[in-house]
Amino acid sequence: APEPAVPRFPLIVLALTLAGFAVSSPAGLDPAWAALAGVLVLGARALHRRHVTPRELVGAAAPLFCLFVLALGIVVQGVVAGGLATGLRHLLPDGQSLAALLGVATVAAVLANVINNLPAVLALLPLTAPAGPGPVLAVLIGVNLGPNLTYVGSLATLLWRRVLHRHGVEADLGRFTRLGLLTVPATLAVSTVALWAMLRLVGT
Repeated sequence: APEPAVPRFPLIVLALTLAGFAVSSPAGLDPAWAALAGVLVLGARALHRRHVTPRELVGAAAPLFCLFVLALGIVVQGVVAGGLATGLRHLLPDGQSLAALLGVATVAAVLANVINNLPAVLALLPLTAPAGPGPVLAVLIGVNLGPNLTYVGSLATLLWRRVLHRHGVEADLGRFTRLGLLTVPATLAVSTVALWAMLRLVGT
């Protein structure tokens, strides 16, 4: 069978979108505008070539899922404002020692598995930003690697399950959890140690 053609145009748009992420923040723009531009270009091209219908395009955007994410963020923001931030502030270790960074990453991972990684990062970044780049990066490690313990921990995992369900494939919860238990603690620890070593190397 012939090899599938390389999707050059989508790859170019993806590369430009990623470049937009990199330059938008220093330019004082929200990175969401870069993402929106990429979506509009790809969507317009697909419609023009009649690869999809408008209804299929709207369905692919998953408006109900987007509404769920928005509602989740609003609810968690209310919980954070109602006292969760104070509790988290007491849980987060101070400093940029290896033990402190491991503690921050662990708190971030646990919180992400409880309330999802997007609300978790929104709750934790304001608390860790004054402490410097080390704790902030430890939070990012925790909310990106930690959520692989549960289905609900990550928006990416929720989208992955949605795609599988659309194609008639059911993911095994037990297997997912076992793999998470085997890999998450190790990758979390190794990544945080690497972060600590890099911070020591660059003197931050």
